[in-house]
Amino acid sequence: MGYAFTAEDVRFLQSPDGAAALLEVDGCALNASTRLADIGRARRRFGSNAAVLAETVMLRRKAAAKLPGTEGWFFTDDALQQSTPGAVAAHRAQRLRGRNVHDVTCSIGAELNAAARTAATVIGSDIDPVRLLMARHNVPAATVLRADALVPCTRDTVVLADPARRSGGRRTYDPAALEPPLPDLLDAYAGRELAVKCAPGLDFDRLGWDGEIEVVSLDGGVREACLWSPGLSGAGVTRRASVLASNGSVWTVTDAEADEIPERPPGRWIVDPDGAVVRAGLVRHYAARHGLWQLDPRIAYLTGDSVPEGARGFRILDRVKYSEKSLRQELTRRDCGVVEILVRGVDVDPAALRPRLKLRGSRSLSVVITRIGRAGVAFICESPPV
Repeated sequence: MGYAFTAEDVRFLQSPDGAAALLEVDGCALNASTRLADIGRARRRFGSNAAVLAETVMLRRKAAAKLPGTEGWFFTDDALQQSTPGAVAAHRAQRLRGRNVHDVTCSIGAELNAAARTAATVIGSDIDPVRLLMARHNVPAATVLRADALVPCTRDTVVLADPARRSGGRRTYDPAALEPPLPDLLDAYAGRELAVKCAPGLDFDRLGWDGEIEVVSLDGGVREACLWSPGLSGAGVTRRASVLASNGSVWTVTDAEADEIPERPPGRWIVDPDGAVVRAGLVRHYAARHGLWQLDPRIAYLTGDSVPEGARGFRILDRVKYSEKSLRQELTRRDCGVVEILVRGVDVDPAALRPRLKLRGSRSLSVVITRIGRAGVAFICESPPV
């Protein structure tokens, strides 16, 4: 759960004495082997403030990769865990460029900070007084006020929201179990321009959303979905996949694009589309753009004679009807000792299968296990370069 910050803690951290103490504690390693001793020394120097100082230093270190440029920020552990990665927040902020934006769940200010760089004006609000103090410190360019997210307090703004899972609860995929509940949030701002961050695993069909659902990945991992109201969506777009990388590259595919693809036998390569493309239901649209087709109409693996730039491609060496025995024999024949196993459409656990194959060779290969029609198939492939 992390340290329970109070308003008094934040005011101390903002004071000259607090800033000097943070600088001194930041000189400590605070790693697993030294933490107790480091905190003990901090307690002798700073008394009851030692815990908040140590927690703030450790949270800033955790935030360095996720939220670059926030070296002097204040965080809580929950707020940092639930905050949007900087690259994803910056991507969303680009779509809000020139708008007046009200972040109604601003927390410690991660989304607010990104929006402040592109929006005409930015306002942040939250119901938690401690996080609001942190947001005022972290994003001085924004107007920050205390308000319930379900009680509108601005007009003519794009409402930005990030409903969280309930404090202390496990991750939920029920829109009504978020905080604030997503259906209540949508009702409160009916008719307003909205951008609402959600978990990508939510059941969006239950919402009856008539705008755009964007699924975003960063460096190969699916991070979130965002609901965009119709006025903020692209023309004719109801689904979008946005693929981001930490080096700044971005590409997107939408359901406004063509999705006609041929039905053919497997080509030279198997292509594993980015998870955002799969979650957004845009596999056929992505395939059509790149001249690919599906191994099976119900499976998200694609195939073709070339690999799109940036995609994972596996060059097919052979295919066998799937069984553990036939797969083991073929991999042994090919002197395989290390195997990467990818699975879709069949009930196979790669972690359980790998040791049962008892491979002893010197070669590294990949295996794609899937279904074509009703038959389980294993494709023996050359591993993609690292």
